[in-house]
Amino acid sequence: MTEFTLDLNEDQKQVRDWLNGFAKDVMRPAAAEWDEREETPWPVIQEAAKLGIYSLDFYAQQFFDPTGLGIPMAMEELFWGDAGIALSIVGTGLAAVGVLANGTEEQIGTWIPQMYGDANDVKVAAFCSSEPDAGSDVASMRTRAVYDEAKDEWVLNGTKTWATNGGIAGVHVVVAVVDPELGSKGHASFIVPPNTPGLSQGQKFKKHGIRASHTAEVVLEDVRVPGGCLLGGKEKLDERLARARERAKAGGGERVKNAAMATFEASRPAVGAMAVGTARAAYEVALDYATTREQFGRPIIDNQGIAFQLADMRTRIDAARLLVWRASWMATTGKPFTSAEGSMSKLFASETAKQVTAQAIQILGGNGFTREYPVERMHRDAAIYTIFEGTSEIQRLVIARTLSGMPIR
Repeated sequence: MTEFTLDLNEDQKQVRDWLNGFAKDVMRPAAAEWDEREETPWPVIQEAAKLGIYSLDFYAQQFFDPTGLGIPMAMEELFWGDAGIALSIVGTGLAAVGVLANGTEEQIGTWIPQMYGDANDVKVAAFCSSEPDAGSDVASMRTRAVYDEAKDEWVLNGTKTWATNGGIAGVHVVVAVVDPELGSKGHASFIVPPNTPGLSQGQKFKKHGIRASHTAEVVLEDVRVPGGCLLGGKEKLDERLARARERAKAGGGERVKNAAMATFEASRPAVGAMAVGTARAAYEVALDYATTREQFGRPIIDNQGIAFQLADMRTRIDAARLLVWRASWMATTGKPFTSAEGSMSKLFASETAKQVTAQAIQILGGNGFTREYPVERMHRDAAIYTIFEGTSEIQRLVIARTLSGMPIR
């Protein structure tokens, strides 16, 4: 049995330091500008691609780290740099995870490289699940996919919302209803290739935080995709739907995961790591400010009211990181989330980011409320962690259902 350790190995330390250097030297100097512009920071993404950070190879290496810590470590460092720019760099990963979770080996090999492009021609991808009337309530999804057997094509119609890179992406991964009678069990995921007729960008959202990341509606009007764009293939889908129908007739039975949930479960610890990075960044600003800012002839950290806040902030950050690392290690080593450990990590880290960034503003006082200091941006950015990829309320619901075995509503 491998000896238990929380020490990163030398390779991991080198990657961490490399990412930290990119975050410090490239991302942070550009953060305020792209937050104000509310545009995708293509030059920063291209620089990340040139260095090998924005690439399939890099994320594959981190994904297959046998300790499970590669991805959360990378997410923490990039989001320590800036959450908005970081989400523009890693947003393609959610679409890639959607393909990894549901696709065949051929589909994985075909589509994921196209999601990234290369350093000379950078591309992004989008994962499209949420809808105007179906966010956390995935069973209310209305986007339909109908199979045209004569042409071996799927026809998609509907509107997706809150899609990172929606409309500007080359490859879109779209979750749609194939059997409305089965509720969330009647969903499937589809690849919509670049330049497919009928797909367009709807409203682009002007957001409270993570403003350097593009978020928009995706409109699908008679979008036709080849049969091979159904992730997992039609035979596998037909088998899954048949099992779901049999269980429905029998009055329940084994839980069947839908396409969107499979993607979210795989990504929750990574989102927790993003939140840890933002919280850590705000804490470090507050700590530096408290040790250098003087009032009444002494540094403000000399007051217990400030010092105790910083102690609590650091404690929560370290606890959040440990929950994220545990969930990531469990996922990599094949240990089931019997207590919803993935949701626990995302819940606690998300709430920690909101709390720590708010405390950082308080410690900086009036300065923290201005854009001259980065903590107000960090606080705006932190708000998203308790909302996207499952709200804090949904995480608590998942945890409570898992612990109790009851269909808590």
